[in-house]
Amino acid sequence: MVAYGHLNQGDSRSVNGETMFEIGSVTKVFTSLLLADMVQRGEVSLDDPVAKFLPSDVKVPERDGKRITLIDLATHTSGLPRLPTNLAYRSVKNPYADYSAADLYQFLSTYQLKRDIGKKYEYSNLGGGLLGLALSQCAGMDYGELVRKRICIPLGMTSTTSRLDADMQWRRSVGHDRTMQPTANWDHGPATAGAGELWSDANDLLIFLAANLGYAQTPLAQAMATTLNVRRPTGMKGLEIALAWHITTKRGRQMVWHNGGTGGYRSFIGFDPQSRVGVVALSNAFTWEGVDDIGRHFLDPTFSGNQELSESGDKVFREAVAAQITFVTDSSGPTELILNQNGMDHAGKRVQ
Repeated sequence: MVAYGHLNQGDSRSVNGETMFEIGSVTKVFTSLLLADMVQRGEVSLDDPVAKFLPSDVKVPERDGKRITLIDLATHTSGLPRLPTNLAYRSVKNPYADYSAADLYQFLSTYQLKRDIGKKYEYSNLGGGLLGLALSQCAGMDYGELVRKRICIPLGMTSTTSRLDADMQWRRSVGHDRTMQPTANWDHGPATAGAGELWSDANDLLIFLAANLGYAQTPLAQAMATTLNVRRPTGMKGLEIALAWHITTKRGRQMVWHNGGTGGYRSFIGFDPQSRVGVVALSNAFTWEGVDDIGRHFLDPTFSGNQELSESGDKVFREAVAAQITFVTDSSGPTELILNQNGMDHAGKRVQ
């Protein structure tokens, strides 16, 4: 393990394998594993419509007679947008804090899908949150408790959580924004927990990867295999989507990975199924590059972060990376661009 830096500016304690970080969208891999485990237990089916697990008065949008299923949510092919249109930020530094299950239900009941279900990949925090909410409703417990009972306890992971206890608070690194100033942590309710609620440390995430690589016997082995066996295309060269995991194929080798970003943290976990090597990279500072290139380089030293950009209408996609730029236009032309990466939207106004 390589560690560099401190828990905070002015804090003499160095980061180590027990230092706590927000892991952001890496949470989605845990949500998809919950889904696969619940399939193994016979509690749900991948093809179950998500509406089955929501209150009866919630009208989940349909298109051409097709309903959004759990597998559609896990593969980001549900047709739902990245974020709900009724997400009103109280603070951009804590964007999901006030978004409730009732808000999500209201959005679903009024939204009209703009593309076919199951046909096109578009990364969706909304979909990840909805999947976590549906699984929690089915299991009869909140998302954090479901992760603890179904994943953390069986794997012996003691530092992956949605709520920090006193010891974890002591081990918590302080997140820093892109100007290297301390920034707020992100809060989630039931509507978005499955998209990005979890905290963890490097030791726990390495345990998680070791289990995925088969180095430890676990009752989750079959469920972990299921998360990789289901795959759909993304429309990006060399990139498929499994159940939350992204799978990059280069020169016949596969890299299985997910990354995450919050206001003050960046995270990457990934593994090479052939060499059976796994990598965890965590940072308590937000940067555009994040720690993705570090993680990918350890898995494949020939990997280059300088990928080509391809255009499609008013969108630009970065090949082999789950990033998308959308241009907002008016009669005078583009007025704003929105970069979505790691499930986060970053707006930039045109200056001239």
